[in-house]
Amino acid sequence: MSEGPQLYLMTPAGAQASALGPMLTEVMDRFQVACLRIRGGAEEDELSRLADLAREIAHARDVAVVIDDHVKLAQRHGLDGVHLTDGARGVRLARKELGADAVVGAFCGSSRHEGITAGEAGADYVSFGPVGDSALGRGGPAPLELFEWWSEMIELPVVAEGAVTRELITQMSSACDFIAIGPEIWSEDDPLSALTALWG
Repeated sequence: MSEGPQLYLMTPAGAQASALGPMLTEVMDRFQVACLRIRGGAEEDELSRLADLAREIAHARDVAVVIDDHVKLAQRHGLDGVHLTDGARGVRLARKELGADAVVGAFCGSSRHEGITAGEAGADYVSFGPVGDSALGRGGPAPLELFEWWSEMIELPVVAEGAVTRELITQMSSACDFIAIGPEIWSEDDPLSALTALWG
């Protein structure tokens, strides 16, 4: 994978559609995004508004949109699939509900076994994390060796997420297909500058 990882963008958890729209448009116009993920944390009606907004902005730029865990919302709002935050458990059901063409991803913490199980159940990608020091995940950070092993042994694309820094991006660039960025930029006053500093 010589060209390096692609940018996998996450919306802020609990975001309001009206506030997010202009900034999301600006970020996606400025950066090449491979996938947009809608984080949970909002009420269902707000998530519905976010889903419509994100789909409109992303699909206009040929970018796939997935949403955390909400299979029904993905169906109802014409999204490309779901990102399951509880590992391999829901993969088969999501695949059955959404069909063969949908994107189904699974967050697997730092568990190689969970990642393999998710792949066998039909996931299109797995994500491991946090890669930096963070409260995300179930235990310690997902080590670089896990990504190196995965990219060498397993065909399934792998996403690195959680407490991403510029240094970590440099370290991991040869060992993962996508790097997920979200909280790292949305917590800053100027997300666009923050992403520029992080991603280059």
